[in-house]
Amino acid sequence: MKVIPVKAQAGLVGFESPAAEYIEMELSLDDLLIDKPSATWIGVAQGSSMELDGIFDGDVLIISRAEQVKHMSIIVAVLNGVFCCKRLDMERRALLSAQSDAVPYFIQEGDDFSLEGVVTRSVRIHVPLNKKVGA
Repeated sequence: MKVIPVKAQAGLVGFESPAAEYIEMELSLDDLLIDKPSATWIGVAQGSSMELDGIFDGDVLIISRAEQVKHMSIIVAVLNGVFCCKRLDMERRALLSAQSDAVPYFIQEGDDFSLEGVVTRSVRIHVPLNKKVGA
């Protein structure tokens, strides 16, 4: 992928050509967003439960299995057969939504819980592609 960097400005102060500072460079989104490709996978957020943490419905999530899970990490897990993206409260063994009125989910002994990785990045899609993913 080749990129033409454009400096964002609040106003226009002259008539300089947009190509005046043209610099051609190679840019890889993999290099920019992914530390350990062999331990990384991508998912798509669904729902509004993590909006206060900046993750919105339809955002692309970069999830790393190599990242160390810490107290209050944003993680993706499978809980009783359903994928979820939540904050992990390691001290209380709870999954937390980023909504002011959300009740924590306390992981119980009988729950089928599998931690799938730590969310390291989220990418907002402003204009969806005109094709279906995977098509």
